[in-house]
Amino acid sequence: MSDARTRLATVAAEWDELRPRLEPAALHTLSLLLAGLREATGEAADRAARHAARLLGEQLPDRFPADGRLTAAPTSSRPDLGHLGFSADDLVVLVLDGHRMVGPVLGEVRERLLAAPSLGEAEAAERGCDPNAPGLIRLRGPGGPVRLPAFQFARDGRVVEVVPEVNLLLEADRDPWGAADWWLSPNAWLAEVPARLLGTVAELQVLTAARFLREGE
Repeated sequence: MSDARTRLATVAAEWDELRPRLEPAALHTLSLLLAGLREATGEAADRAARHAARLLGEQLPDRFPADGRLTAAPTSSRPDLGHLGFSADDLVVLVLDGHRMVGPVLGEVRERLLAAPSLGEAEAAERGCDPNAPGLIRLRGPGGPVRLPAFQFARDGRVVEVVPEVNLLLEADRDPWGAADWWLSPNAWLAEVPARLLGTVAELQVLTAARFLREGE
């Protein structure tokens, strides 16, 4: 007997190797099952986890030999469920959200960055800002909705003038998570979290720090 969620976590940990082996139709079905896992609770979530794990076993028989009945113990009752620090939720993120902020290190970064104040696209538009304006950091939240870190906007809703230029230096269009982490983490050169300096007399130092970072690469 094996646990369904542990199998999902294992696939997340080995995603780069196993993803190319999944048939397109199976990947589509997996995405539907994982959406059910994300949205459901209780027995419905357990059932979705079992179905997803069974599908992966059928697609990857050499990786998951037939080993009897699958279980799906609730994560809350088994906090140790996972594989190499990956969880079933990480597979949900990989398949449904389409980014790689998963695992024992990047998963924690993802949660921290998504917990920071942010705006949805509709909220940004209501404030008179184009959420698709060039130079803004856009993070994919659970289920795919875009979240725009709130530090990018002034109180009147406009984009802080220095932000797009800094984001360009940080290549935020290519690596929005890395750019958001730079803004929201302590910076040794600035002796402060960069986002906290916006709207202060030290704001231009943020741009200087980003330039130094780019020149040092």
